[in-house]
Amino acid sequence: MRLACVFSIVAKSQNPIKTLFRRHLSLVVSALPIMADSEESLRRALAEKHAAVDAQAEAVRALKAGPEFAPAEIDAAVESLKVLKVEAAAAARRLQAAVSRNVDGSIAGSREAFRQAVVNTLERRLFYIPSFKIYRGVAGLYDYGPPGCAVKSNVLAFWRQHFVLEENMLEVDCPCVTPEIVLKASGHVDKFTDLMVKDEKTGTCYRADHLLKDYCKEKLEKDLTLSSEKAAELKHILAVLDDLSADEVGAKIKEYGIAAPDTKNPLSDPYPFNLMFQTSIGPSGLSPGYMRPETAQGIFVNFKDLYYYNGNKLPFAAAQIGQAFRNEISPRQGLLRVREFTLAEIEHFVDPEDKTHPKFVDVSNLEFLMFPRKEQLAGESAKPMILGEAVSKGTVNNETLGYFIGRVYLFLACLGIDKDRLRFRQHLPNEMAHYAADCWDAEIECSYGWIECVGIADRSAYDLRAHSEKSGVALVAHEKFSESREVEKLVIVPSKKELGLAFKGNQKMVVEALEVMSEKEALKMRASLESKGEVDFHVCTLGKAVVITKNMVSINIEKKKEHQRVFTPSVIEPSFGIGRIIYCLFEHSFYTRPSKSEDEQLNVFRFPPLVAPIKCTVFPLIKMQKFDDVAKIIARSLTAAGISHIIDITGTSIGKRYARTDEIGVPFAITVDSTSSVTIRERDSKEQVRVSIDEVANVVKEVTDGQSTWADIMWRYPAHAASLADEE
Repeated sequence: MRLACVFSIVAKSQNPIKTLFRRHLSLVVSALPIMADSEESLRRALAEKHAAVDAQAEAVRALKAGPEFAPAEIDAAVESLKVLKVEAAAAARRLQAAVSRNVDGSIAGSREAFRQAVVNTLERRLFYIPSFKIYRGVAGLYDYGPPGCAVKSNVLAFWRQHFVLEENMLEVDCPCVTPEIVLKASGHVDKFTDLMVKDEKTGTCYRADHLLKDYCKEKLEKDLTLSSEKAAELKHILAVLDDLSADEVGAKIKEYGIAAPDTKNPLSDPYPFNLMFQTSIGPSGLSPGYMRPETAQGIFVNFKDLYYYNGNKLPFAAAQIGQAFRNEISPRQGLLRVREFTLAEIEHFVDPEDKTHPKFVDVSNLEFLMFPRKEQLAGESAKPMILGEAVSKGTVNNETLGYFIGRVYLFLACLGIDKDRLRFRQHLPNEMAHYAADCWDAEIECSYGWIECVGIADRSAYDLRAHSEKSGVALVAHEKFSESREVEKLVIVPSKKELGLAFKGNQKMVVEALEVMSEKEALKMRASLESKGEVDFHVCTLGKAVVITKNMVSINIEKKKEHQRVFTPSVIEPSFGIGRIIYCLFEHSFYTRPSKSEDEQLNVFRFPPLVAPIKCTVFPLIKMQKFDDVAKIIARSLTAAGISHIIDITGTSIGKRYARTDEIGVPFAITVDSTSSVTIRERDSKEQVRVSIDEVANVVKEVTDGQSTWADIMWRYPAHAASLADEE
C-alpha cells in the first residue's frame, strides 16, 4: 500500500495535464508586467507620479493665466502633462498587479472563477448541497450527496488504517451532548468565543474580526491611493488581528468607519459570543449541557479507564471520529466554515520526561514545506526542510510531535493533496496557549488561500490536570522503579473524620479536591493554616468555597522511599478537520480538458483510487443483449470483490458515458466489446489495456487497493488502441 501510494505521488507530479487553476492563473499572470519591486516601493512611485501630475497641471494653469500668452510653451507643457499621466497610469497598473497577486502569483479573479467552476460541478453532481434547500437553506449547514458520502467514507476509512491500525490506537465513540461541568473544566464555557457586532437597526450579527479583516484586505487590493505608511498599518492589523482585544477591534471599526455590509447601518461595539450550542439534559432543565465543540474532551475524561485498558502502560493513543458543533456567527467559505462538521482527533499520551518516539526514524528523512515562526516573523516564505533536521535543531519541539507531523504529511499526500500546496506552519507566540509546548498546523492552499486543515499540538499536561482538578479524580500515570528511591514528597493527608463531621455527605468531594491540589496550592494553604488557623478552599465539584481548618488536613514535605513515580502525562494532539481536507482535495483534483471536437471543456476529478467515490464503471460498447449479459456478470464479480461500481447499459455513446463518470472522478472504466475479454480505461491518461473477463475484477481490485499501480497493469497486459470515436 505504501509503495503504491508513493508511486502515485511521484506520478502525479509528472502528469503533463495541468489543473484549470494553474493554467488559468499562468495565462493571466503572463499577461501582466512582472515587477521585482515591493508593494511599498510601487506605492511610493505612484504617489510621486501623482504629485508630478498635480505639479505639472498647476504649471499648465499658470501658463494659461499668465500675462504673456505663449502657445508653443503651453503646448509643450500640456504634452509633458500627458506623458506624466500615462506614466502614472502605468504605475497604477503595476501596483494593481502587485496587490491583486498573492504570494504564489495567483490572481483574485482567477481564484474565484476556478472556485465557481469547482463548486458548480460539485453541487450539480450532488457531492454536496446546502441543507434544507427547499426552505432556502441555513448558512453553515450542508448535506453530502452519494458521491460526497462515498469520498468522505473513503477518507475516514484510510484515516483509520493509516493512524488507528498502524499505531494500535484505542478508538472510542463518545456522546455529542456534553455536561456543562466538563466544558467548564476545559475552558470552553468561559473562553470559546469570537467577537461579534450587530447592525444597530436590523439586529443582523457579524463577526467583528472578519469585518476588520475584509476592510483591510479590500483597501490594500483596491485603493491605489493608499500611502505606503497606511498600507503598512493595515498589514500590521492583519498580522496581529488575533491579538486585538474587543476594545481595540471596536476602536479600529470606528476609526475606519466600517458599517454593516448589507445595510451600511452603524454597528454595535464588539462583544464576546460563545460559539457552543447550549442545551439542557433531561426535562427539568436543571442540568445544562452543550453540543460538543470538539471530540477531544470525551477522550480526556476517559483517560483513567483507557490507561487501565492499556495495561497501565505509556505511551498510548486514543482516537475518535465524530460530529462537532460550533455556532459560527457568520459562516462562509462553503465547507471550510460550517456549524456542524466531522472531526477526527488523536490524543497521544506520553511521559513528559521522555518524548522520543521509536518509529521517528521512519519519517525523519521526509522533506516538505515547513514554515517555522522565525521565518514568519522575518517576512520570509515557507521552505523545504528535512523533518529529522527540524527536530534535531529544536525547530520542532520533540520526536513524538515530529513523528505525527510526518505521518500527517504522508496521509494527506496519499489522499491526493498536492504536496507543493501543502505546508506545515508553526504557531506564532500570540497564537500559542500558555501551556502548549509547540503547535503546528498542516495548511493546504486552495482558492481561498492557505487553510488550516490539521492541527498538531503538544498540549503538555494541561487537559488532564484541568479535569483532575474539576472532577477530583486523579488522572495520572505511574512509573515503577526497579529499586526504591528516597525523595522529598509533598504529603497531603485529609482527616476524613473531621471533614465528615463538618461536611457530612459532601465529605468525599472535599477529600478528593484536597488530594489533587498542586504543590503550589498545598504550600500556600499550609502557610495560611499556620498563620490564621483556617482558609477558604474552592471545591469545584461543589461549585463553592468551603472553610478548611487546621485540624482537617495535614500538609507536610517528608522524605519518603518511593517504589514508583506518579505523574500527569503530556498529550500530543493531531486534530483533523475532515470537511476542510475533503474540500481542498476537491480543488486539488479538479481540472478540465478539451472534448474530442475541442468545442467545450470537460470537467474531471483526478481522485486517487483510494478515495474515489466509485472505483469503476461497466459499459457495454453498444446496445446488444450478449454484451449486456457480460456486463452483468462482471458487475456481480466486482460486487463479490467489494469494489464499488456502476453499470450503464443505456444506448448513449461510449464517449458521453466516459465523460459523465470522469466528472465524478471514477478512475477506471470497463468497456465490454466482446464475450471473452474487455478493455479497462484509466481516467487521466485515457490509456486502455485488454483483460480477460475472468481476470477483470482481480485486476481492478489490485489497483484500487494499492497493491499495484496503473503502470504495473500496463506492463502486464496488452495495450488497447482506443478509437477517437470512443472519447467525447
